[in-house]
Amino acid sequence: MKRGPLLPTLVLSASLLSPGAEALTMTYPNSTTTIHEQPGDWAGGEGRGAVATPAGLSLAPGATSGTWTSAPIRVPAFDELIPSWNAVTPARGSVSVEVRAQNAGGWTRWFSFGTWSDGGDRASLDGQKDSAGQVLTDTLRLTAKSSAVQYRVTLRGAGTAVRLVALNTSDRARRSEALGAPGNRAAWGKEVRVPQRSQMLYPDGGEVWCSPTSVSMILAKHGVNVTVPDAARGTFDRVYDGTGNWAFNAAYAGARGMRSVVLRLPSLAAAETFTAQGTPLAVSLGWKAGELPGAAIPSSGGHLMVLTGFDPQGNPVLNDPAAPTDALVRRTYPRAAFERLWLSHSGGVAYLITPR
Repeated sequence: MKRGPLLPTLVLSASLLSPGAEALTMTYPNSTTTIHEQPGDWAGGEGRGAVATPAGLSLAPGATSGTWTSAPIRVPAFDELIPSWNAVTPARGSVSVEVRAQNAGGWTRWFSFGTWSDGGDRASLDGQKDSAGQVLTDTLRLTAKSSAVQYRVTLRGAGTAVRLVALNTSDRARRSEALGAPGNRAAWGKEVRVPQRSQMLYPDGGEVWCSPTSVSMILAKHGVNVTVPDAARGTFDRVYDGTGNWAFNAAYAGARGMRSVVLRLPSLAAAETFTAQGTPLAVSLGWKAGELPGAAIPSSGGHLMVLTGFDPQGNPVLNDPAAPTDALVRRTYPRAAFERLWLSHSGGVAYLITPR
């Protein structure tokens, strides 16, 4: 089922929620991203103090807090999950997202991805580990494969609403399966014009602000101008003690009026579909000294950059916020090395941020 302005050439299919209900999905060999945002997507769910409306999930009249539990969602076998959401949280309202998976032994516990608030406290939740799996800040890693998942959203505070919930499910063993897939030469030599911003200009923590800096660049491309320090403050996770929480970065962009989702792509060939149509992606990778020729910094345990396109030879062109100045942010990296580091480090994680 094809819906919405996301990108017309994506491979889409129906996610089986309940009879007659369909959700937008982006399906690749290594992962599936299920997106709930349309009225029919909430079919089969159950609200307690929360209701589904044409605009999304909101509190029932008179309620100050409430929960919405989705119907079970069947997806290809997975052992890792990353959620993302777009919410409105006025007057220090907040949203929490929990997920559970179904395996041979039944449903797991509810795993929490913390509490999100655009104007208040934001915190992931540590210490969630049992025989079924564990949460690593923004990622649920299971010990056995699952083919069904369910989410529960808690809304707090008058006016709080959720416009979108997305679940990226992936098979860790397949994350590099499409490494080296042939690219589309028609997409080479095309770049998206994205404002260049360096994180290194800010002495009080800027060297670790790669994620919010990347988000601020994409927002600026779409006409939403937030400073790098403001984006860093707005994505800071008190428990993680940093700004790199993937879900929180997506939520921050969503709170600025964007449609923002965390997904995983199988290859740079798949990423070409987005950049060729004018959509940049923030991508996450890591490397050791000498592994990424021309890198702005010698090594990184995890770094976000904005993929803006490809040069005529098919090498990825990026706005790398680790460059020392704005003028030096645009970089071109060798295709094979970049793709290997991206897929092996994060499994092809990307922020897809587009206007609603």
